[in-house]
Amino acid sequence: MPEGPEIDTDKLHETISERLEKEGGNFLKRIAVTTAVLAAFAAVAALQAGATVNEALLLKTEATRAQAQASDQRAFYQAKGIKAAVDEASKQAWLAANRMPPGEFTALATRYAHEQEDIQKVAKEKEAERDEKSDEADRLLARHHGFANAVALFQVAIALGALAALTSARVMWWGSVVTGGVGIVLFVQQFLHG
Repeated sequence: MPEGPEIDTDKLHETISERLEKEGGNFLKRIAVTTAVLAAFAAVAALQAGATVNEALLLKTEATRAQAQASDQRAFYQAKGIKAAVDEASKQAWLAANRMPPGEFTALATRYAHEQEDIQKVAKEKEAERDEKSDEADRLLARHHGFANAVALFQVAIALGALAALTSARVMWWGSVVTGGVGIVLFVQQFLHG
C-alpha cells in the first residue's frame, strides 16, 4: 500500500484554480473546497496507514524474537532432560553392578528437575510475550488496511471532483462528496476502534 496519495493534488488544485479564475461560480468553489478537504484527509490517512504498518512489522519482529528465545529455552529444557537421563543410566549401571552409586547422581537429578522447572517457566513467558506481540500486530494490520482503504476512497473522490470540475457535472461532484464521506467514515472508524 502506498503511504501517500497517488493523485497529484497540487496539479489538480492548479487546474481547478485556473478554471475558477476563468469561469468563476459557486459550483467550482465548492468542488475546490471539497477536493482540498479530501486531499487533507487523504494525506493524514496515508500517514496513519504507514505508521500502523511500520508498528505492526516491528511487533511481528519482536514476536519472532520471543519465539526464538522460547525455542532456545525448550532446547535447554531438553538438554537438561538428557543430562538427567544419562545420570540416571549411570546410576542404574552402578546398581546393576551391586554397587552403591555416588550421592552426586541424586543431587544432580534434583538440580536438573529444578532447573527444568525454571526453564519451562521462562519458555512459557516468552511464548506468552510472542502471542501478545503477534495479536497486537494483527490488530494494527487491520487498522492499516482500514486507513489504506480510506486513502483509496479519498483518491477516487478527488478524481471524481476533478472530473466534476472539468465537465461541470454536478452528479460527478455528488459522487465525489459521497465517496469522500464514506472514506471519512472509514478513516474515523480506525481511530474509534483503535
